[in-house]
Amino acid sequence: MTAPSPFAELLIAWQKTAGRHDLPWQKTRDPYRIWLSEIMLQQTQVSTVIPYYQRFLASFPDVRALAAAPVESVMAHWAGLGYYARARNLHRCAQQVVAEHSGIFPASAAQLETLPGIGRSTAAAVAAFAFSARAAILDGNVKRVLCRQFAVPGFPGAAKVHQQLWELAESLLPDSDIEAYTQGLMDLGAGTCTRSRPACQRCPVAAGCLARQQGRQTALPEARPRAAVPERTATFVLIRDGQRLLLERRPPSGLWGGLLVPPEGAVDNVLARLGLQAVSQQPLAPLRHAFTHFRLTLEPVLCEVQAPQLLAEPGLEWVELAQAAQAAVPAPIGKLLRQVASAAD
Repeated sequence: MTAPSPFAELLIAWQKTAGRHDLPWQKTRDPYRIWLSEIMLQQTQVSTVIPYYQRFLASFPDVRALAAAPVESVMAHWAGLGYYARARNLHRCAQQVVAEHSGIFPASAAQLETLPGIGRSTAAAVAAFAFSARAAILDGNVKRVLCRQFAVPGFPGAAKVHQQLWELAESLLPDSDIEAYTQGLMDLGAGTCTRSRPACQRCPVAAGCLARQQGRQTALPEARPRAAVPERTATFVLIRDGQRLLLERRPPSGLWGGLLVPPEGAVDNVLARLGLQAVSQQPLAPLRHAFTHFRLTLEPVLCEVQAPQLLAEPGLEWVELAQAAQAAVPAPIGKLLRQVASAAD
């Protein structure tokens, strides 16, 4: 057994006394709960995740319950959390664990990584927390910590830099206390070595931080080379029949896959497709929403119709206008529906 690196040793000691210990998914070895939390925490803050995690567990308390649930129910529980491919992969992963592993999560990071939606870093986190496996994590927060601590140049998303960071992360792994070390990395990146205004004065590894010695804390990690962000525009037709609103379920894949949204497309084309005639049409204020790789301008049009009770096209649902924003809709659509409901009061 080799002695831990000074970095790992300091981090472990700090985590045990100053780190987070009371999050809902801590103090458990249940790989299902740990896996669920790690998937939800991908690119999402802890404060946002906690209520979703608790509601999810109330409805799907174990992997078999999740696997048996309709995907529509899973998507409804995920609505508003964003990055919806995570929810679809979550459901597929649960089904695969039940079908191929008798409902028992594999114990090794390598095996976990073969499951849908589980990448290398997430697999390592689940293996470490559930099974004490010695495996390295490398999420966005950890990349920032390592880039600053060891003054790693370049954009972390570049292939060469990314590989260098993985090698560094592997080399720092301690032989024991892997749970405290892994949690310490997460805690340090989330609350101390933050993107802006890092709290170097209370950082347990500040003495050895090369970025701090060079006065480059805010310059590292280096930013992605700037590129124009694509702009997209989409028209959404809010078809209202009195106090009901028509929503349409998206295909399982693609943007907002599996969620409910107002029909999309030119107003005349949408109405013709559905066999409806508008009593009135009213363009509403555009709504802008930023995704990771593009910006979308939603151009809503409110159409009042006198609609039949049933429409022949599958995937259509009439919902009460007052409850529409609470349906399985993506966040920007929810905001738009709340505005429409408020205006109708």
